[in-house]
Order: sequence, then structure tokens, then C-alpha cells
Amino acid sequence: MAKIAAGREKKPHIGIFGRCNAGKSTLLNFITGTDTAIVSPRQGTTTDLVRKSYEITGFSPVVFIDTGGIDDSSALAAERIRRTREAVLQSDLAIIVYTEWGAPEDVMAAQLREAGVPFIALQNLHTGTGPCRAAPPGTGAGTAAFDISSATPAHHEELTGLIKSALPANAVRPAEMFAGLVDAGDTVILVCPIDSEAPAGRMILPQMQAVREALDRGATAVVVQPGQLSGALRMCHSPRLVVADSQVYREVRGSVPPQIEVTTFSILLAAAKGDMKLYTEGLGAVGRLRDGDRVLIAESCAHRVSCDDIGRVKIPAWLREFTGRELRFTHISGLSPLPDDLAGYSLMVQCGGCMVTRTQLRNRIRRAATAGVPVTNYGMLIRKIR
Repeated sequence: MAKIAAGREKKPHIGIFGRCNAGKSTLLNFITGTDTAIVSPRQGTTTDLVRKSYEITGFSPVVFIDTGGIDDSSALAAERIRRTREAVLQSDLAIIVYTEWGAPEDVMAAQLREAGVPFIALQNLHTGTGPCRAAPPGTGAGTAAFDISSATPAHHEELTGLIKSALPANAVRPAEMFAGLVDAGDTVILVCPIDSEAPAGRMILPQMQAVREALDRGATAVVVQPGQLSGALRMCHSPRLVVADSQVYREVRGSVPPQIEVTTFSILLAAAKGDMKLYTEGLGAVGRLRDGDRVLIAESCAHRVSCDDIGRVKIPAWLREFTGRELRFTHISGLSPLPDDLAGYSLMVQCGGCMVTRTQLRNRIRRAATAGVPVTNYGMLIRKIR
């Protein structure tokens, strides 16, 4: 399997789950060769999700998530267990660490199966613990058993081998924005306005991803700002595709000959990482919005908010203008959990998701859909209302 590029948004996430003091943090430190997680016999030492990037040599970079105990009974137990459940939905693969398999492990395994997350059952053979019950036959995507506190390089190789075989292929392979759209020898024009939201000296991530994928496919990527588009069209003659920032889509579409397809970075990401059928169905809810309805804007990154912010400022203003309704907006960012009162929202608008994995994005939007909330995408919404 091909090694993927560095960047947390592309790394498969591996959750480490188990009871308090099962050896989860010790395992994380052993795998990564660092003291990332605090190790203590005291219950509730892991108070929050701990993430650690790690390169599995010759395979892929990954992110491990160390979680609180699934049997935590401390004062903060409810919040830790809630965050552990959130980690399930952020994971492409899980490792259940246990000494003796019992009811808590059965519940954890059931949650992982319900979420479609494969898991490895790792029995921690503590010295002096005596006979312990192992995981039931056929449980999970693989099993291992050793004393984590005295594990050897051979155990490390065994475990990373299990991880490599158990990780779903679509978690390791980068989402393809141009699949079926661009081939070797084609020319793609990327229209990239530089505004206050762009990092100083850099392009935003979807633009960089598009350039790299075009080059990987053997295509020619021509990168311009909106004012340079006409010159690029004259120079390129017959580009296969024009990709624009969502905010300038209408301007770009009006400047490009009708026989040349025009799309947006957000829509390409929606197709590659999200659920186009769900987004398309959700778009129909825009016309049904009424005064007082609540709209959830779901961003997948955390950034400084400016007066030009697309999710915090522009989309709310455009939606109010388009619908003529007085709407109420709530915003979440990064991997923040969805609101507890999710069913009370009339629409959820999700960004392209360049900063999260395919699994994380799809789990988020499908949870909203399960709650009966229509979901659509930034780019698709902007194209409809602008």
C-alpha cells in the first residue's frame, strides 16, 4: 500500500480503548517510543483525549488517540466517557486493551461494531495477574497478548503488523479530488483568490491538495487569481476543468466557455470525503427555512475569525438574504462534538473537511442525518444562494 503524505488531516486515526489502568497509556508510549501519555496506577489519570502522531516505517503516518477508562468512576467520569465515545467516531481502527475480557469490553466492542470501526484485541499480561479470560474467538480484526510494561521490539513488530493489516484501505489512501475528472495530459485551471482567510505566505489546504493531486495525475495545474483567469483561458485553449473558490464561483462560471466544466474546491472535497447524495438532499431544506429556525455551521478546523470569515460571517448573511428569514446560527469547529440538542436544528452546513479524515467527516454528517437534520456542504450551498 502506498505511503501517504504527512499532514494530520490525511493520517489514519487509531483509538486506544480499555478500562482504567488496563495499560492504554503505557501502550501508547511503547508504540511511539516517547513519554507522551502520563502513566500512573491512579484511576482517571488520562483526563482528556491524548493524540500522538507516529510514522509506521514503510507504511503510513498515523495518529494514536489515548482515551479515558471505559469504566471510569471518578468525579469527571461522565465527561471522560463521553469523550471516549466521541473518539470512537474519530477512529479508523481501534485497539481494545484489557487484562480480562468482560462486560465493559463487550460494550466497547459493540460500540465499535455499530460505528463500523474494526478493532484489535490486545491482552495485557501483567506479571502476577494470574489466569485471565481472553477475548472471545472471532472478536475483532486481530488479537495479541503480551506484558505491555516489558514489551520487546518483537512485540512492537507484531502489533504494527496487525495495525497495517487491519486499517481499512480507504483510511490510508488519500481522498481523490479529481477521480474520474482529470487524466494525464489534461490541464486544470485553479482559481485561488488570496484573501484575509489565507495563511500568510501560503495557500489554503484544499488549493495545495488540488495542485499536488493534479501533478500526481500527470496533469498541468495552472494557478491564477480571478483577475488572471481570462489570460489563463487564452493561454490554455481547452482546459479539462476549472476549479474555483466557492466565493467567486458565479464570477468564474460567467467567464468560462459553457463547454468547459467549472466546479469548486469545496464540492470536490464533498465528493471525495463526504456524501453527495446526503448533501444534495439537504440542500432542499434551504427553501423550507422559517423565521427562528436554527442552522448549525460545522467547520472542521479552528482558525482566527475575521470580518470576511466564510462560515461565521458570510454564509449566515447570505442565507438570511436568500431566504428572507431571521435565522439563528450555531458554530462548531475542529472535532468538537455535535450539540446535544441536535434534533432541534433545521439545517446543518458542513465545510469541505480538508482538516479531518474521511471517517471523521462522514461520521459527523451521518450522525446529523440520523437525528433528522438535513445536511449540506459549504460549496453546494454557496452555489445555490449566490
